[in-house]
Amino acid sequence: MLTPELERALKAGGGLRTLYVVQDLDEIEPAAPWADAKLGFDLGIRQREAWVRSAIVTDIEPIARVTGLFAWVIPGEAHVLPLAELDQAKDWVAGA
Repeated sequence: MLTPELERALKAGGGLRTLYVVQDLDEIEPAAPWADAKLGFDLGIRQREAWVRSAIVTDIEPIARVTGLFAWVIPGEAHVLPLAELDQAKDWVAGA
C-alpha cells in the first residue's frame, strides 16, 4: 500500500516525508512484516538520502519505546510522538 505512493513521491522529487499513526495492533496481516522489511530495504537502504522526516505517532508504549530506541536506523530525521500531538507531528513532517 505504501510502496507505490512512496515511489511516486520519489519520482516527483523533494524527498520523502512520512507520518505513521498507530492506534491499535489488533489485526496484523501475516504478510505485513515481510512487506515492511522489503520496503525498508528497497526504499530505506537504496534510497536512504531521499528520506527527509518521519513521525511515528502512537500511544502504544511498547511501539513508542522500541521505535525511539531504533530511531537511529530510520533514514532522515525521525520523531516519536503521542496521539495528542498529531497536529504538531503533521506540521513537523511538512517542515512547518
